[in-house]
Amino acid sequence: MCTPDDSLLVRKSKAGDLDAFEELVKRYEKKVYTLAYRYSGNYDDANDIAQNAFIKAYKSLPSFRGEASFATWLYKITANACCDDIRKQSKHNNLPLDNAIQLYRETPLFATKELSPEEYVEREELRDLVNRCLKSLSDDQRLILILREMHGLSYNELASCLDCPMNTVKVKLYRARRLLKEKIVEKREQLYS
Repeated sequence: MCTPDDSLLVRKSKAGDLDAFEELVKRYEKKVYTLAYRYSGNYDDANDIAQNAFIKAYKSLPSFRGEASFATWLYKITANACCDDIRKQSKHNNLPLDNAIQLYRETPLFATKELSPEEYVEREELRDLVNRCLKSLSDDQRLILILREMHGLSYNELASCLDCPMNTVKVKLYRARRLLKEKIVEKREQLYS
């Protein structure tokens, strides 16, 4: 059986086919949740953000013109939901950003044949260091790094998602990478000096 592409599901959803929209949700729920989790660093907040993003997407579907892919459009909605959540939480002086990149850790829970206990500990320490440095970036810098480095969005998709010109995306990404690298180097020097 052939699975329908996003554009067909979007057309059906716009025509009121709830099953078609449910298929889009199933297709993208993990990616939306992952983006929300990486941005918020909190499982409960990520669930709320993802749910709000899909509600917003459903309500905004009539205005989706297809200038970007559905995935890019949905990422943009999710990124906006993340920013809304951050603003809402900062009003309450409660900004949980712990474990911002924990979800995509590749290291197994315990040492394996391929990974000695020492290598495992070193990798975990590096991941924790990167996590702390990532959390110290501004919301915009963290978002662009998450979208590019962890979700693999292209420059065109980033430009569409973030509503800014390609050159601006390149500059923002360059600055965010440079700052993250500087923070990592600085923290490592502090740890090992």
